[in-house]
Amino acid sequence: MKRRNFLGKVAASTVLPSLLNGYSFRTFADSPLLQSLAASTVDDHVLVLIQLNGGNDGLNTVIPLDQYSNLSVARQNILIPDTQVLALTGLIGTGLHPAMSGMQQLYNDGKVSIVQGVSYPSPNFSHFRATDIWLSGSDSNQVVNSGWAGRYLNYAYPNYPNGYPNPTMPDPLALQIGTSLSLALQGPTAGMGMTISDPNNFYNLLNGIQDPAPNSFYGDELTYIRQISQQSQAYSNVIIQAASNITQQSSAYPAAGTNTLADQLKIVARLVAGGLKTKIYMVSMGGFDTHSLQTDPTDTTIGTHATLLGRLSEAVAAFMDDLNFLNISDRVIGMTFSEFGRRIISNGSNGTDHGSGAPMFVFGSQVQPGMIGSNPLIPANATVNDNVAMQYDFRSVYASLLNQWLCVPAADLQQILLQNFQALPIIDNNACTVGIDEFARASGDTLVFNYPNPFTTRTRIGYVSKGGNVMVQVFDPEGKLIRTVVNEEKAPGSYEIDFENEDYATGIYHLRLQNESLQQVKNMVIVQ
Repeated sequence: MKRRNFLGKVAASTVLPSLLNGYSFRTFADSPLLQSLAASTVDDHVLVLIQLNGGNDGLNTVIPLDQYSNLSVARQNILIPDTQVLALTGLIGTGLHPAMSGMQQLYNDGKVSIVQGVSYPSPNFSHFRATDIWLSGSDSNQVVNSGWAGRYLNYAYPNYPNGYPNPTMPDPLALQIGTSLSLALQGPTAGMGMTISDPNNFYNLLNGIQDPAPNSFYGDELTYIRQISQQSQAYSNVIIQAASNITQQSSAYPAAGTNTLADQLKIVARLVAGGLKTKIYMVSMGGFDTHSLQTDPTDTTIGTHATLLGRLSEAVAAFMDDLNFLNISDRVIGMTFSEFGRRIISNGSNGTDHGSGAPMFVFGSQVQPGMIGSNPLIPANATVNDNVAMQYDFRSVYASLLNQWLCVPAADLQQILLQNFQALPIIDNNACTVGIDEFARASGDTLVFNYPNPFTTRTRIGYVSKGGNVMVQVFDPEGKLIRTVVNEEKAPGSYEIDFENEDYATGIYHLRLQNESLQQVKNMVIVQ
């Protein structure tokens, strides 16, 4: 094959991994819409997405101490001793895994928001399908070939890649550290970014070093491809320049190579501080599929899950310290997510199986600190079918970040998220002039209930509206939506409606209300 033809077929696929060795960076260019916002103070907001691959066990991450008695029955072989759970300032009955001291300090300093019970109706328990749902922002019975972040970038930067980079926006729109382009960053008609493979290649790029090529004909061709690719790569120079602008970073990071997430976040901090206008960064860590040996058989505070959570906590804490050191802490918000949680009850292999709802962490100096939602309700006699009830749809978290941090007007959210989702009080009210101004983080009132409870054939559901859209749903023990009882605008007041048992199996069901930013979940029990 002639060299010219060979290059035409393969150069595009090799340029990105050669830029940043081992972790994928996805880059996106700027658009006229964002240029129109340049005069405002929100243009420099950056969102960092941390993907926890495998399905993180939320009940051993954010531990519901007020449910500890029932939890000790459900997962006796992996239960964290309550005396070692890390306390959170202002939260009674909730704590963190003992390996998460860095995250504990951030929470106590007012820099973390915990969103409880995040899932979606009728969750899927396949890693591949569930990941696609989270990345695309689709319903569980819907296949969408674009990603939620990609649709945002397409909205904010129309016509990409035509005309990019340009003098107004010479930088990537987003960067992902990883080996392939994430569905999250796929636009409606085109991929919105590029990939760079790992931290080693990032530093090789800065130093003009290429990974050694084989001493063969194909090695010669690979060397030539890399040279041509890097010469023609529009973004490599701006990445190098931004990185070169920063010569010192926080000493809080662990030694290079000992915590891959920290290595990735260190690069993110350097590029943000170095002047890149990149809006979205995506990083990841794996290993959360803890079916067995989640904890050490002799000490439940150590083991695989403890190591993972310790590295996550250590990496985020070091990253936050670095943002402060570099004087950019007010520009960055981070979010963790995983494709699903784990079951309430543990298995016989000192592990947990695929489940539904789990907590998410949103961190940064501009968050509204605290916990959104309440601790999961743990049945007294949990079975293998029992799941953590959904309190918030994950797309409500996306909607909140898009509106309150990336400053997308509320009226435009549906074209990005495909449906309307209530926003939550996650980001400081002043972060976006187009953001949501007022929230109620929690309510001590009873907003939804049913009587009689337990019931056999019929019960009456009562609920309270504070005004606005009200949704009342019933989920089975596995988290599958079986009925939407109410979904409409309701004036402030109290309402009731009958609910019939349509041959549902006996068990503990979840009655969920969401009224704008308020939500509440109650158990309702069907008996024979």
